[in-house]
Order: sequence, then structure tokens, then C-alpha cells
Amino acid sequence: MPRVSEEHLERRRRQILEAARTCFIRKGIHATSMQDIFAEAGLSAGAVYRYFKSKNEIVEANIATVVGDLHAFFTALAESDPLLPVDEMAERLADHIVALSGENGPLRLAPQAWALAMHDPEIAAYVADNVIGLRDTWTRYIRRLVDAGLLPADTDVTAAGKTLFALFPGFLIQRLLLKDFSPEDMRRGVKALTRDSMLTLTV
Repeated sequence: MPRVSEEHLERRRRQILEAARTCFIRKGIHATSMQDIFAEAGLSAGAVYRYFKSKNEIVEANIATVVGDLHAFFTALAESDPLLPVDEMAERLADHIVALSGENGPLRLAPQAWALAMHDPEIAAYVADNVIGLRDTWTRYIRRLVDAGLLPADTDVTAAGKTLFALFPGFLIQRLLLKDFSPEDMRRGVKALTRDSMLTLTV
């Protein structure tokens, strides 16, 4: 018999992840059963378990997909030349978050994953790794501002990176629940708070 192609395997894996994401958004991660995922994907239990051993693995794979996209986009911004000022960086990242968190957007799962992480050590470890990765990118970006002379040499880049990271979960929650916070609002807010600092200088 011919061997199943890598393309087919990847296509089937994506089918399962998309079906799971649909269920998670519709019912919530906690309320979604593996049987729900089998039915949504139109696959047998054996077919799904060939790719994923548990629902947690499916949750983690969905997180990996969206965080990978977000982190790649963010890294490109943080490493761009010329160096972006913080208000523009905030707006561009917020724009991308909006694109990923629409009606069926994968980033809508983030708050559910955060809630699960409070009680599930496996999910907690995975979410923590992703948070650290994104936060470290902010820290590297702040370090570039310092090295460029746009922030004082004694700036606590670690604390600044943690603080800037903290803005974006709040942005996402307000987008999902209140629907009254735009990327333009984010830029204006950051600029207002940093008006008298070197953070808003255009490089």
C-alpha cells in the first residue's frame, strides 16, 4: 500500500485542530468533549487519537498555532529597522490581535486557556512558556531602545518588558467583552502616558 503523504497528514491534523477550535469557541474548552471534536471533524476516535493523545494536546496545539503566528509577527516588529516607537508598536500589535480574535478567530481561545491554566498544571506550564516568550520579546525591544539612546541607560528593561506585555491581555479582554477598544485607542493611550518621555520619539 502507498504510504500516506506528509501533506495528507498535515491536512488531517489541521482538520482536527479547526474542528476543535470551532467547538471550543462554541461551547468553551471545558465543556467540549472529545466526542464533540470527533463529530465536528467527521472523524472516528481512532483517527483523531492517531494525531493527539488527549484534549489537552489539542488545546496546546491550538495555542501553539495562534501564539506562533502572533510571536512571529511581534518579533518582526521588535527587530524592525528603523526601530519603531512604542506607540506605533502598540498599535500594530493591537491590529494583529484584532485580526486574530474575530468571530471565529483563534485568539478568542486565549482567555479560556488562561482560566484552565489556573487549575491544570500541564496547561499552566504550556501557557507560561508562551507568556515568557512574548514577554522576553518586549524586553529585547526595550533593550534596543536603550541601546539606541532613546531610553536612559539605567532603564529596568525587564520590568518595562513585563509592564508592556501586561497591556495586551487587557486589550484582548476589552475587545472581546466590551468591543469598545481599538488599536487607535491603544496608540493614543500609550502616547498620552509617555508624552514627556523619550519612548514616543520617532527614530
